[in-house]
Amino acid sequence: MASNSGVVPDDGESSKNSTLERCLNVFRDASNDSEQFAALLLVTKAVKAGEINSKARRRIFDAVGFTFPNRLLTSKDPPEGCPQHTFQALGLTLLACFCTDPDLARHPQILNKIPVFNDVISTCKPGDASCNSMIDDAYQCLRAILATPKGPRELVNRGTLSALCLAYVNHNYGFDQALQLLVGLLTSVEAKCWQRATTELMTVLNLLSTEFQKAEDMTKFQLCEVLPRFVPPLLPAGSECLQPLYRGLSTILTSKLSTSQRDPALKLAACLSQACGSRWIPAGSSGSKFFALLANLACVEARLTLEELDVATVDKKQELMAACYVLMELAIMECTREKGSLLQDAQKVQLVGILGEAFRAVIHYLRQVGRKKLEDPFIFASVRILGVWLAEETSSLKQEICELLPFLIYYAKMQFEEERRGRSGLQHEAEQAGQGNIQEPIWRGDALRFLLPGLSHLTAEDRPREILIKEGAPVLLCQYFLHRWETFVSSSETVSAPKSVETSLQTSCEIFLNLVVTAPDLISREDCFAALMDVLLKSLPPLLPQREHLTLTANVVTLGLMMARRLFAYPGLQGTPESEGFFVAAIRFLADAHVAQTDPEGMIMTLGVSPAYKAAWPAIRELWFLGMQAFASCVPLFLWLPQDVLRSGWLQELLALLGRVVPASVDLEVIRAFQGILVELARASQPCLEMIQQHRGLELANLYGMAALEQCLSEQ
Repeated sequence: MASNSGVVPDDGESSKNSTLERCLNVFRDASNDSEQFAALLLVTKAVKAGEINSKARRRIFDAVGFTFPNRLLTSKDPPEGCPQHTFQALGLTLLACFCTDPDLARHPQILNKIPVFNDVISTCKPGDASCNSMIDDAYQCLRAILATPKGPRELVNRGTLSALCLAYVNHNYGFDQALQLLVGLLTSVEAKCWQRATTELMTVLNLLSTEFQKAEDMTKFQLCEVLPRFVPPLLPAGSECLQPLYRGLSTILTSKLSTSQRDPALKLAACLSQACGSRWIPAGSSGSKFFALLANLACVEARLTLEELDVATVDKKQELMAACYVLMELAIMECTREKGSLLQDAQKVQLVGILGEAFRAVIHYLRQVGRKKLEDPFIFASVRILGVWLAEETSSLKQEICELLPFLIYYAKMQFEEERRGRSGLQHEAEQAGQGNIQEPIWRGDALRFLLPGLSHLTAEDRPREILIKEGAPVLLCQYFLHRWETFVSSSETVSAPKSVETSLQTSCEIFLNLVVTAPDLISREDCFAALMDVLLKSLPPLLPQREHLTLTANVVTLGLMMARRLFAYPGLQGTPESEGFFVAAIRFLADAHVAQTDPEGMIMTLGVSPAYKAAWPAIRELWFLGMQAFASCVPLFLWLPQDVLRSGWLQELLALLGRVVPASVDLEVIRAFQGILVELARASQPCLEMIQQHRGLELANLYGMAALEQCLSEQ
């Protein structure tokens, strides 16, 4: 008679099934534990022999359930003449049998045995067949739990990580299975693993690193595949594992290798570079040569893969290409590092050329494939690494970059609009649920963040700037700035704004400053700049007191003043509370930059940068000078501005400051900046003129060589 599957079982299988049925019947009919035990010994013998299928395993569970195995696991006294762990071994075999059914593997009765399995693999003394069998069964149960959706978290929460680490470090029986399970857990819930068992996992990493360095057979390449899973997101400098990992990789990459042997080594090198930069490579000649080789291999691989434009091949090699991108980024950092670089100057020159060829291939790939695979994460990775390159180098590949700019702007716009739609939907859901504002979600594709530094360079050049304007980049950048500003403000109100957001805002300001200087008509032509002006006007007053954001403040002040010169007819600048608030804050920022200070010998007063500005001064110095120049240009445009200067006390403070310090202590550039302000105020306002005259203005002009101010005052 045919079975339910439509297959007629052979006599052998019928015999096995009937034997199993007889054993289960004996178990059901048993009048005491001894008879049940005897029946289960026969059942587990069949299980061990692998003679039963999944349907039969389910029948065993239906007959036995969890109660009897639970009793077996807790029984301490074995039958007379039996090994000590007989009951526990039988219970584990049954549970291992049950775990082959995914529904049973996630059952609470299995999950609450995880501590038992942990104990068996980490403390059970191997040596005889029964102990080894128990350990194998425990590993089988753990593997089955790991394969369930919530299994990895259950294992981590119930202490399996520590047990597996101990089993591997002590090389207990089955330690190779422990390593496989650790890889599985780190693959599934990496962050949780490192939170729970950092010390234990680092011990395993140190041991694996030593084994990796010493191995001289295929084990070396097998460990090369495994090791990236054990490298934590951040590796402290001086970690014990770094030296053996470097030596092991150096041995591999300086040998003649097949592709299958070299590629895992590149991936491991990239993993280490992500975790600790270049600190895993020792300084000196050998480290320098090794890094040059490593970067060269990554560039050549990228070039060969992307130039051929076999899309299927590129898709298969995306993981390797991602590793090459990490190494290329590290190479860029080392080439641009002035102090402490691994590379000599000659090596840097050579590597920049090799990197240039690799990025030519990246650009070629994006031009040919980019628009066809917009959703592919590898396109994003390629745009990101190109952004890193453009941040440092825009002089080479200029023609290729200009040809790619339309795609880059299109791609960045698509990513930005997708993020905004997603955030709008989340905000709507939060409001519907009565949750108010939502926290900033993870933004998977902030392509503009990585392109901004390169765009800052490109907007300073005529041809790239024309292309960017034609492709709508200024409008996109304004929208992006406004969006990021919302994030910055909301983050500042709760905890602290992410540094990446603040950096993006600063770089955006640099781009807008380029546009104000080189394409002033654009500022008054595009409506988006009026919206940007409104945000700058409203945002500066609350930003000014936050000294930790002084560089961003300097950017907002200078950009706002530069734009105000071009948008002076804009209604939002016509003496509104927002515009007056902005200019008062701008006055305070410019006024507070310098103070009178006693020289080291205490004999004279000199002009110096104020303590609050000193740390940020290298970053904001040029912005301050540009801001002073822009403010002076605004004085004749806004009739109420001189009155604001008088009310603020800045004019009096400035004249008093010049009267207190030794003229020789004031840089010529600073003198010019002060003179520009004083001249415009004297010309635009009679009260300001009188204030300057009353505070030794003519004398100070003569002392500091301010010829324009001296002439202005003499004419009055």
